[in-house]
Amino acid sequence: MARLPAEVTIGELSARSGVAASALRFYESQGLISAERTSGNQRRYARHMLRRVAFIRAAQLVGLSLDEIGKALQNLPDGRTPTKADWTRISRTWTARIDKQIADLQRLQTKLTGCVGCGCLSMQTCALNNPDDEQGSVAPGPAWLSTAENEGHPRDT
Repeated sequence: MARLPAEVTIGELSARSGVAASALRFYESQGLISAERTSGNQRRYARHMLRRVAFIRAAQLVGLSLDEIGKALQNLPDGRTPTKADWTRISRTWTARIDKQIADLQRLQTKLTGCVGCGCLSMQTCALNNPDDEQGSVAPGPAWLSTAENEGHPRDT
């Protein structure tokens, strides 16, 4: 069986990870991944960068920002392939974040299902309506969705 090379080109990393080369260069500029340069100034990525790229994509899928991802990746060892224990340790920090996102999505689902199912289309009684920008003092955007403090708000139905 042929031994896999210890380093891969940007094209190989792109093909294997499904992430565009331009995104890989951006991740590198942000310090999320790293590459060595050949004498011809071509990038060569350590094979374990594939796992880092997979981690970045998974983190993005659950809604983490690149800043949050970068902070998590700072806890991984340099110069060696991270172990399962390394990945487990940093992924534990996501649990509260993911739980909050699940709760937010469930709250949105309930409100939207109720609104669509009700069919009232009333601007006076709709739980999604925000007359006189009542929620503006709570938070920007859809404050009724993203803040737990709004549970029990008179408009929550």
